[in-house]
Amino acid sequence: MTSEGAQITFPIRSDKLSQSVAVTKTIFHEKSKWQTIDILDTEVFGRVLLLDGHIQLTEFDERAYHEGLVQIPLLNLPTAKRALVVGGGDGGVIRELCRSESIQHIDIVEIDEAVIRASKEHLPSLSANAFNDPRVHLHVADAFAFVKQALKPYDLIVVDSTDTYEDEEGEISAMLFTREFYQDCFRLLSDQGIVVTQADNHIFCPYSLVEIKELFSSIFPNVGSYQALVPSFGGFSAYCYASKGVHMDPASKVPSDRFKYLNPVTYALAFTPLEFK
Repeated sequence: MTSEGAQITFPIRSDKLSQSVAVTKTIFHEKSKWQTIDILDTEVFGRVLLLDGHIQLTEFDERAYHEGLVQIPLLNLPTAKRALVVGGGDGGVIRELCRSESIQHIDIVEIDEAVIRASKEHLPSLSANAFNDPRVHLHVADAFAFVKQALKPYDLIVVDSTDTYEDEEGEISAMLFTREFYQDCFRLLSDQGIVVTQADNHIFCPYSLVEIKELFSSIFPNVGSYQALVPSFGGFSAYCYASKGVHMDPASKVPSDRFKYLNPVTYALAFTPLEFK
């Protein structure tokens, strides 16, 4: 547990690069069956969620992360009806999905019930009551097993699991970054659907996006990536997507006043290659 007034340091890239922030109050601390969950108040980022010491989201910039993960694919899937969320126990992904009028059914599969409980109580703005939306069907289960048993197709599959971290082993999400898992996603994906996953910070941790792209390319005929600006993640968050034929349109029209982060400029930036060398 972190004491008030202390500096908490969380890794951006293992012990090679980290970020520190002052904690004003410890809100929640629990060791669940799966991981250590911390919710802290900070002056800079507001309330933050950490799992096993790794930052997952902050009130300050979670809209950028979640709108990038969900709304960019949805802008390219205007008639999507069924969605599957892998992970996402904080509720941010289902909140964004519930904003879509076309979405009729959402399955969310989260392995750790403690994350859901803590987020509902201490980060209620993340889900904005989306867990009570009649379209949302919560499954506290292992997503690896869930996708093997599921039968009905999905138009959008969103993988919002924790990263597999450099120089670390035993992450609960490791099985979700495997060929076997994504072969099941391919089977479940509709012909006009998209599967998308967060892919870490591609500027400081480029290996994550490279590995996911290679994995996707061995299964799906169409693969691509994009990005969002997320300061608490070290500046950027990458996303990798795949489909059986649907392409993301870098010129899609984005309402200028519908979202918190996403607008015509940030949407164009999402598909703009970044070079720092």
